[in-house]
Amino acid sequence: MKLSPALYLVPVNISDAPLRDTLPEGNLEILRGLHHIIVENVRTARRFLKRCDPGFDIGAVTFYELNRHTDPMEVSSYLDPLRRGEPVGVMSEAGCPAVADPGSLPVSIAQREGLKVVPLVGPSSILMALMASGFNGQGFTFNGYLPIEPKERERKLKDLEVLARKHDLTQIFIETPYRNNRMVESLAKTLRPDTLLCVACDITDPERESIVTRPAGKWRTAKYDYDKRPAIFLIYH
Repeated sequence: MKLSPALYLVPVNISDAPLRDTLPEGNLEILRGLHHIIVENVRTARRFLKRCDPGFDIGAVTFYELNRHTDPMEVSSYLDPLRRGEPVGVMSEAGCPAVADPGSLPVSIAQREGLKVVPLVGPSSILMALMASGFNGQGFTFNGYLPIEPKERERKLKDLEVLARKHDLTQIFIETPYRNNRMVESLAKTLRPDTLLCVACDITDPERESIVTRPAGKWRTAKYDYDKRPAIFLIYH
């Protein structure tokens, strides 16, 4: 497939569900046409491409790693092929690149330089959790990770609760998976009993997916085990 010069933002599956259930076939055609791809981790990127197509010509692809160890000054050079008229891809470890993801850096550079950016269709755990929560989908804020220190986290949760109630905004955030159970416990203890809490876990996984909304007061006595599982947390009034 002959691609026009652009920065293609390629979503990656967020569970072990069959790829046909979460990613359009057209994405694979575009991937086959990319010989320069910006990724978080080369090893997992190679695995994903092979899962898409066992016959994928990995050797024809030049990978550029973009993660917390990358010197931001190097990132602009990753777009040199695009400046020469060649298409370049950006892949996240999971979900949509540039959303809660370092892939936003090359996108911002491309936009500043007037280079074409093409987002492809694919799963976003943030939006899918919002869709299934029953909360306000017209006004919401994604807050990323909350403070680790308990008192700071408690203050932040109370601030988010006020924002949800005062401005009618769904508040969305994430946690390191091995601390998920502690996060639910903290939420149940800190929030008002009638504040709604949704925990969306293992989204798109046909066997493990769990998306549950209930008042914080009911979470205090609920049975759950979300540790070591990818989860999204949402609160609303």
